Amino acid sequence: MITLLLIEKIASLFLIMAVGFVLVRLHLLKTGDSKTLSVLSVYAICPCAFISASQVDLTPEVLQGFLFALICSAVLQVGQIVLVKILAKPLHLSPIDQAASVFSNCGSLIIPLVGFVLGDEWVVYSLAYMTVQSILLWTYGKTLISENRHIDVRAVLFNINLLVIAASIVLMVLGIKLVEPLKTFAYDVGQMIGPAAMLVTGMIIGGMNLRKIATSKRVWLVTFIRLVLIPAIIVLVLKLSGIESLVPNGQSILLITLLATITPSASMTVQLAQIYEKDAPHASAINVVTTLCCIVTMPIWVALFMA
Repeated sequence: MITLLLIEKIASLFLIMAVGFVLVRLHLLKTGDSKTLSVLSVYAICPCAFISASQVDLTPEVLQGFLFALICSAVLQVGQIVLVKILAKPLHLSPIDQAASVFSNCGSLIIPLVGFVLGDEWVVYSLAYMTVQSILLWTYGKTLISENRHIDVRAVLFNINLLVIAASIVLMVLGIKLVEPLKTFAYDVGQMIGPAAMLVTGMIIGGMNLRKIATSKRVWLVTFIRLVLIPAIIVLVLKLSGIESLVPNGQSILLITLLATITPSASMTVQLAQIYEKDAPHASAINVVTTLCCIVTMPIWVALFMA
C-alpha cells in the first residue's frame, strides 16, 4: 500500500515537472525564469514547510523517535561520505561527482512524500535528516565543491537553511504553537515545496540538450551510485541491523530516513557549482537524470525495505 501511494505521489510530482518542461519548450517561459521560483522556495516556501513540520506535540515518544532519526541520519550520511571517498580514486570521481553522489534532494521531496504517504504528523521526523545534511552540505560539501579547505564558520552559522531548521526545532522543543492564521499560512505555503521544486526542475530540463545528457557516461555513473549503490547498501543495513525495534514506530521512522537517502542528487550542488564556477552544467545534468530516474528506483527500494 505504501509503495503504491509513493508511486502515485511521485507520478503527480513528475506531471508538475512536465508542465515546466512544456512551458519552456513552447517558449512561453524561459529557463532563466525558474530563478524566481528558486528564490521563493529558498526564502519563503522551504522556511514555511520546516516551521509547519515543527507544529507537533513533543511527547516522549515523538522526542525519542526524533533523536533516533537524528542519530540514524548522521550515521548514514557520514557512511555515504566515507563510501564515496573510497570510490573517488578508482572511479575518478570529481568533486562535483562526489557531492552529487552523497547529498540528496531531500529538502524538496521528502516533505511532500512523507506527508502524502504517512501523514502530516510524520513530517517532523524528516527534519532530522535535513538538519544533518544541511550541516554537512555547508561544511564538507561546500569545501569539497569549492576545493577550499577553509570553512567560513560565520557563513555556516548564518545560513538561511540552517537558521530556519534550528528555529523549527526550537519551536518544537519549547512547544510553541503558531496562532491562526499564521499556522494555516505556514502550512499552505509549505505545501508548495514539492510542486515548486519540480516546476523549477522541469524548466531547467526544458532548456537543456537531453541527447547530450543521455550519452554522458560520467552522469550515468553518478546516477548509479546515487540511486542504486547507496540505496542498496542502506536498505541492506537497515534490514539486517534490526534497529527498528529500539523505538516505537521504528519502521516508519526508518522509512522516512530511507526516503531521504534515495531521492535524486541535491539541487544545492548545482547552486554551489555555479557560485564557485565548478562545472555547473555537469552538476545540472546529474540532477536532471537522477530526478528522471527516481520515479522508478524509489518505489523499488521502498518495496524491498517494507518486504
